[in-house]
Amino acid sequence: MADFVVICGLSGAGRSEAAKHLEDMGWFVIDNLPAELIPKVAELATAPGSTIDHVALVVGGEHHAGVADILRELRREPDVSVRTLFLQARVPVLVRRYEATRRRHPFKAAGSLAEAIAAESTALEPLRADADVIIDTSELNVHQLRDRVLEMFEVGKGGRRLQTRIVSFGYKNGLPLDVDVVLDCRFLPNPHWVEELRPLTGRDQAVKDYVLGSPEAQAFLRSLAELFAVVMPGYAAEGKTYLTIAFGCTGGRHRSVAIAEEARRMLEALGFELTLAHRDISAPPAN
Repeated sequence: MADFVVICGLSGAGRSEAAKHLEDMGWFVIDNLPAELIPKVAELATAPGSTIDHVALVVGGEHHAGVADILRELRREPDVSVRTLFLQARVPVLVRRYEATRRRHPFKAAGSLAEAIAAESTALEPLRADADVIIDTSELNVHQLRDRVLEMFEVGKGGRRLQTRIVSFGYKNGLPLDVDVVLDCRFLPNPHWVEELRPLTGRDQAVKDYVLGSPEAQAFLRSLAELFAVVMPGYAAEGKTYLTIAFGCTGGRHRSVAIAEEARRMLEALGFELTLAHRDISAPPAN
């Protein structure tokens, strides 16, 4: 089985950086590959005696046309696993990045830099629609992007197995940008209003007991377990490769952390691979 990752997305969103991290992880990386050559690369990778079984293709700029159709055909091959990573960022962020590098945008003929970005976004929409995972890099530094790429594409992980990411966050700091499901925990009793619990986090046993011991939390966890038992096998059966579930509370330190930890336990019991991140656990306490 040859494992292919196709890195695509908006120019300036981090395609080259993601490719560099994949190369460091042992992937064979081909940058700026014309669409019509993708089947040939797959043919070579799956040929008897081939020693290349992890291939990353970086697609974008002038070579995006026809890629979506070619990838749909490639996904039908029984000895090829294809995953698509689409990188994007907000327009002001992309403008700043291009102004800093002074590089020419591949869609510059469309007009201003903002208009070129808009034109590229429209042209790449078929790839975005078929992507297995979409990452918005607007707020990510190179180290955070590396960590996301590592957790998704580490050599040795099954290409077709559903990989789940759980994130806790605080609404006061904004919604996470690249999540599939968001669950609001702000209806639960808030440890912020208990003086001795305020400096702690949802990882501390006293906070866990306070949050999870409430009738509201117990009812929520029962419903969550029932939901996971239905939707997780369904996602896997449909061939979804990546799933990110986010739990939010006001500050992202207490309620969402405690519930996210319980969600991890539930999903591990169901046999799913997952990673867990507490985005705002180190933020100052908030009500």
